Amino acid sequence: MARPRFIPDNMTLLLIAVVATASIFPCTGDVAIGFDWLTTFMIGLLFFMHGAKLSRQAVVAGMTHWRLHVTVLLCTFAIFPLIGLAAKPLLTYFITPELYLGLLFLCVLPSTVQSSIAFTAVARGNVPAAICAASASNLLGIFLTPLLVGILVVAHNGDGHASLGSILKIVYQLLLPFVAGQALRPWIGGWIERNKSWLKFVDQSSILLVVYVAFSEAVVQGLWRQVPPTMLVSVLVINVLLLAAIMLITTYGSRRLGFNKEDEITIVFCGSKKSLASGVPMAKVLFSSGAIGMVLLPLMLFHQLQLMVCAVLAQRYGAREEEVQAAVATESGGD
Repeated sequence: MARPRFIPDNMTLLLIAVVATASIFPCTGDVAIGFDWLTTFMIGLLFFMHGAKLSRQAVVAGMTHWRLHVTVLLCTFAIFPLIGLAAKPLLTYFITPELYLGLLFLCVLPSTVQSSIAFTAVARGNVPAAICAASASNLLGIFLTPLLVGILVVAHNGDGHASLGSILKIVYQLLLPFVAGQALRPWIGGWIERNKSWLKFVDQSSILLVVYVAFSEAVVQGLWRQVPPTMLVSVLVINVLLLAAIMLITTYGSRRLGFNKEDEITIVFCGSKKSLASGVPMAKVLFSSGAIGMVLLPLMLFHQLQLMVCAVLAQRYGAREEEVQAAVATESGGD
């Protein structure tokens, strides 16, 4: 039986369960230290496997469509952060500085890969370009996200000395495993392709572990006393407005730039989304353990929101393309 549309996906349900568990049974002391070491190992393994999985041919294949890729990257790493910065005076009136930090962090993250490509395919967009754009966004995000965190997020905190250490952490905890995976791809790439379930398991397990440890630390420090339900609603409304703004910009911006419908679809789905899979491990590396729980709240809400909205939008795009194709077939049959 098909899952009702109003029920979230399995990963979201697991995230909710993990947050609830951390709220009731937070890990502390030696257990927390052990979990912290385990999450560091899992994140390194995750980026190693992503490096081994990423096909160089898939990235090179779509590079000729440079205007589309530049547009997606500008939406992801320039327009998104600018919206977050421009809205600061208004946002900090409704939410705490720590939650605004999380929203700013959300704005500098790379796009998703799997869901961007999947939604583009459902909407009958330019799938090869989506593969290239989403892969390039995640690859460049390893460099650009820490840089933007150093420029924007660290500046927001008034701590000018954290950026170099954060970048060094990214290098040895994320980049080096990724490069090692790429280097070993000729020998293990085939096994990775045949056992994609392992990558999914490592992907989801590392996210769930980081969320559990982060929220345990945050709960111990009084997270739910600092974030009442009314503030959670405020974060959700802000996420709705942020997603609506970037979708309007990607939709009408791509049309003004002269892209066809297939490319517009690719730009909308690759340029408007943010990666939970990249954001959680990066937050683990870039922020102190006590701040991660608060930083991740906006991202977790945005993640579910973008999936629901994009699912509906992809279906509408796909239905429209089917109607156009049916009309063209009717006209051709009448000639």
